[in-house]
Amino acid sequence: MAVAQGKATASADAAEPAKAALLVLASASPRRLQLLQQIGMTPADIDPADIDETPKKGELPARYAKRIAAEKAAAVAGRHGGDFILAADTVVAVGRRILPKPENEDAARACLSLLSGRRHRVLGAVVARAPDGRCAETLVTTAVTFKRLSRAEIDGYLASGEWRGKAGGYAIQGLAAAFIPRIIGSYPNVVGLPLVETRNLLTGLGYRA
Repeated sequence: MAVAQGKATASADAAEPAKAALLVLASASPRRLQLLQQIGMTPADIDPADIDETPKKGELPARYAKRIAAEKAAAVAGRHGGDFILAADTVVAVGRRILPKPENEDAARACLSLLSGRRHRVLGAVVARAPDGRCAETLVTTAVTFKRLSRAEIDGYLASGEWRGKAGGYAIQGLAAAFIPRIIGSYPNVVGLPLVETRNLLTGLGYRA
């Protein structure tokens, strides 16, 4: 009777464990990072997308927000095969008008003067991409009302520098909170990322923090 010679080792037979899929945030925004950390979804990597964010001629705010978020996700996905990608874009809109992310005081003053004493919309577009290429997206709208601002209030806010690079020229989580008597909808959406909807997108695609 023949006897088998030797014995296969467990390491030879066992398949290598699959690499755990990580979460990559396609944004340099410290606010989005802080919001994700708040709900226990800290990304393993931050890789901002370098894309042209210029609105197309006649492009409406909602369509623009969704397009930019999708382009950010696509730009970063190629560099992180096998990982989850999260991208977002926040747009402040007055009617059909997309307000900029001002980099100078004149542009910021124009934004604040336009927002003064009226209601506007903050549109948050979020795109999540799974390692297998499946995508899920959402668009969240929050209505924000500004009180009427005096010249002194606008001047004081401009002096703070807090407006720089912020959609619409203000940050609700900072000094501008004193200008906003009312919002309808998601507060974190105005800060930079709607948390309930973001978690739902990621878990729906199979991500587990």
